[in-house]
Order: sequence, then structure tokens, then C-alpha cells
Amino acid sequence: MATTRMLLAGFGGQGVLLIGQMIAYSAMYEEKEVTWMPSYGPEMRGGTANCTVVVSDRPIASPLPSSYDVLLAMNKVSLEKYIDQLVPGGDLFINSSIIDTKVDRDDINVHYVDTIGLAESKIGNEKTANMVMLGAILRITGVVEKETMGKTFEKLMTGRKAKLIEPNMKAIEAWEG
Repeated sequence: MATTRMLLAGFGGQGVLLIGQMIAYSAMYEEKEVTWMPSYGPEMRGGTANCTVVVSDRPIASPLPSSYDVLLAMNKVSLEKYIDQLVPGGDLFINSSIIDTKVDRDDINVHYVDTIGLAESKIGNEKTANMVMLGAILRITGVVEKETMGKTFEKLMTGRKAKLIEPNMKAIEAWEG
């Protein structure tokens, strides 16, 4: 695996920080080196939110890379702001439920994911849209194992939240690429 540098960005409330957190926790379960650095505007819900996640099989020199192997754009503002930081050959994940433009860079791999449409049609719950995107990222990058993500859900979703494990696991399977 070496090192995977990820930037996950969108509006507050879209779940980008949670996606990053789930990847970071799962990487720790797999005994990988990991950093997770959240950033969000003072508005929170509706304001900008992003996080960087670096996962590696060796010590991480800097938790804030200047370029990324993976970029998640949950909204158009994030796509426009960060696309130039994606390295050639990198993977761009676009929330096509909200972003209707096509990317003209031909040196990257672009994955359009209809997060809301898949969450509604396959899970019956629009709130799982971020987990649909997480599933797409896991499927393409292999940064952590899907089975490990299940263990992460079980660890973090306890008590009343335990009922969320099954729909979130279904959401991770929703995108087939």
C-alpha cells in the first residue's frame, strides 16, 4: 500500500468528517499508521468542512500533504477549490447527486457517485449518502478492508446507534462502480 493521502471535502452536514474518521479508525484497527485532520468553518452545518486522512504502512512525515492521491468532492465548491491538488493518476470521487459538471482532466481517474439516489433506492434513507460514498472509496482505493469498517461501526455505534450498523453496511455496498 505504501501511503495514501486523502482530502475529503464538502458542506458541513454531508458527513465528510465522519467518512474520514471511519477510515482513520479502520486503519488503526488494521495497525496502519494514520493521521486525521478535520477542518470546518464556524458555520458548521452548511459551511465548508474537510479533512485530510493519511494512511500508511510506515511512519507519516506530515499530516498535511500538499497534494493528494484521493479527492472526495461532495459539492461543487470543493471540487473547484481542490481539484488541482490531486496528483496525476489520482482518484477523484464526485457526488453526482449535487455536482452536475464533468471533469476535463484526463490524467486522473474520475468516479461519479450518485450518493443520494443510491441511498434512497437501495437503503431507503437519504442520510446514508455519505456511507455510499465511503463504500465507493473503499472499493476503488482498498485503503482499508470493508470487513474492518464493519468492526469500526460495531465499536462506534453502540446503544441506540446500534440500529444504524445494518443500513450503513448496506450503504457501503450500494455503489458498484
